Amino acid sequence: MSRRRLSAFSLIELVIVVVIIGIISAIAIPRLSRGSAGAADNALRGNLAVLRSAVELFAAEHDGIYPDPTTFEAQLTGKTDITGAPGSTAAHIYGPYLREIPPLPVGTIRKGSSGVADSDAAGVGWIYDGTTHEIRANTTTEKDAKGVLYSDY
Repeated sequence: MSRRRLSAFSLIELVIVVVIIGIISAIAIPRLSRGSAGAADNALRGNLAVLRSAVELFAAEHDGIYPDPTTFEAQLTGKTDITGAPGSTAAHIYGPYLREIPPLPVGTIRKGSSGVADSDAAGVGWIYDGTTHEIRANTTTEKDAKGVLYSDY
């Protein structure tokens, strides 16, 4: 009777494979987490560009009148008349400039925050300054990977 040799992995081979997988994951996991942080930063830049473009388009169509901070969301997401007043009559022929105000993709007010205010109010994602017509993220201490405040974007 001839002996048949069973083919199987030895314990040493299995340990080597586990060590190699551990080294690869130690290299890959930090790189993947940096990629998601960069995606949030880019989403913030994109949302700011969309909001700023909508404000400028509103001003161009309303003869230099910029949105009012108290009715900002209604003016950009609904119909307005030549004076910028929101409404739904036949005189309200301008807009909408946005379907909705985009959410703030970074910081502590992340999900469900689509509001805009003219002051640093808690729970509001964007701050619109009615004097300078600038929009910024409502984050005061959070920074990106390069150390830049999100509110300075």
